[in-house]
Amino acid sequence: MMGSLRRIGAMIERYVYLLKGSWPRIIELAYWPTMQIVLWGFLSEYLVHHSSYLAQASGVLLAAALLWDVMFRGQLGVSVVFFEELYSRNLGHLFASPLRAYELAGALFVISLLRTLVGSGMAALFAYWFYHFPIWEMGVVLAALFMNLIVMGWSIGLVVAGLVLRYGLGAENLAWAAIFAIAPLSGIYYPISVLPQVLQVVAHGLPAAYVFMAMRALMFHHVVLYGALWKAAALNVVYLGLGLAVFLRTFRDARVHGRLLNLGE
Repeated sequence: MMGSLRRIGAMIERYVYLLKGSWPRIIELAYWPTMQIVLWGFLSEYLVHHSSYLAQASGVLLAAALLWDVMFRGQLGVSVVFFEELYSRNLGHLFASPLRAYELAGALFVISLLRTLVGSGMAALFAYWFYHFPIWEMGVVLAALFMNLIVMGWSIGLVVAGLVLRYGLGAENLAWAAIFAIAPLSGIYYPISVLPQVLQVVAHGLPAAYVFMAMRALMFHHVVLYGALWKAAALNVVYLGLGLAVFLRTFRDARVHGRLLNLGE
């Protein structure tokens, strides 16, 4: 019995050391409940002062949820697929071939697009079957909304992959945390005018905020905000460039320091 308790205690001590040595894990303990409170708190604040929104909200909320899923799946399609190579310790084998880091990034973009089309396509069909909501009736504008969101997801995915290359798999939870960090600032279910002034300034630097702004204008007022879509596209060019720069730099450092073969916690 005492030996068993010692072994249990030893394993507990091991996991405590893992937790103490990984700041992403420590942050995660309070992260999810805090994000839920912040996101739904802003939505509640908006609904208190705009009760007329409820009369038209069903279709808008479904569209917002479907479009948010595009960015979420786009980001995970890059970061999680990359993590699978790390779990199988396959990066060393891949880069023993002539494969280059930017070519891997391009492949991750394509597989992310395919995964997103399948996943979000099924979600859109369910929204039509169960709620009679045909999101494809947005027409060409839907394609612009889709591409802006998935490119933003790719940018975040590249940065997350770069952080894992730098800090090890202990930082993999950032794949889930990073996308939700910007959710309250993106105005998914409410306009960013609900946010405090300081946060509005930050939100205006996010492509997603312009995408959801354009989505609501289209559904509520049948107006296409071309200016918002172009702003989102311009910001995405910047963010995708930054994401690629982070990924390529951390990849080069990982190769120089031998982390590609023994990347772990």
